[in-house]
Amino acid sequence: MKVLVTGAGGMLAQAVLPALASAGHTVAAHTRATLDVADVAACRRVVQAERPDWVCHLAAYTNVDGCESDEAGAFLGNAVAPRNMSAAAFECGAAMLHVSTDYVFPGTEPSPRREYDAIGPKSAYGRSKWAGEQGVRETNPRHVIVRTAWLYGAGGKNFVDTIKAKALAGGPLAVVNDQHGAPTWTVDLAAALVTLMERDARGTLHATNSGDCTWHEFAVEICRLAGATIDVATMSSAQLARPAQRPAWSVLHLGTLEHTLGRSMPHWRDALARYLAQPAGVRV
Repeated sequence: MKVLVTGAGGMLAQAVLPALASAGHTVAAHTRATLDVADVAACRRVVQAERPDWVCHLAAYTNVDGCESDEAGAFLGNAVAPRNMSAAAFECGAAMLHVSTDYVFPGTEPSPRREYDAIGPKSAYGRSKWAGEQGVRETNPRHVIVRTAWLYGAGGKNFVDTIKAKALAGGPLAVVNDQHGAPTWTVDLAAALVTLMERDARGTLHATNSGDCTWHEFAVEICRLAGATIDVATMSSAQLARPAQRPAWSVLHLGTLEHTLGRSMPHWRDALARYLAQPAGVRV
């Protein structure tokens, strides 16, 4: 199987690329420098040249707060770009895998969201990602859209490394306790994405590590595993006062994914322990 990967310089790609290679697949990796995904002509030219079986679209505008002040840029990166890549994939007979987000939901229901639950994004980021999903659905029937949440991993700034560094430096630490989700290691998500492509999956799926917690509970566990004896204070989202509204409930239902994979997703505590057990210089 040949897979064209966009956003190859990003955090998720740092896990997806080796996962594809170790599974024996051929990879054509493209960064912003080699492919402007907002340029439909460039997308067509590259996809036609590579002739992949799958396009794995990981490029995105991921600065959630930045999207609030640059909604046009957010829609260019998160709506126009996936539509471009999806249409280019369709034109050469390739399937399209697109990664989306829990932010397409309003985040007000205290139960795991299923794929068919009502959409209601509360931020520019969420609106742009929902438009991207729709663009993929409209341009390529051979698609799988994977919504995920609370990612961390090597290759980019992430919550785990930030909390660990602050804790080992002696703090202080205060973390919100009114947002619930499932922390997700990019390595576990990448393994699921590769399997979905190998099994020629279709439709919309939710993929995170299993279990759920608040950001505060997550931070406390990071400190414990890191051996940092520090108190982690609680605070509210209102106190944090960030530009973009965060979902209070970001837990995604994994039933459809796990049925498709034929296995359960690892629990977030297990994933975190495996991530922190790796030497910092070789984390994947």
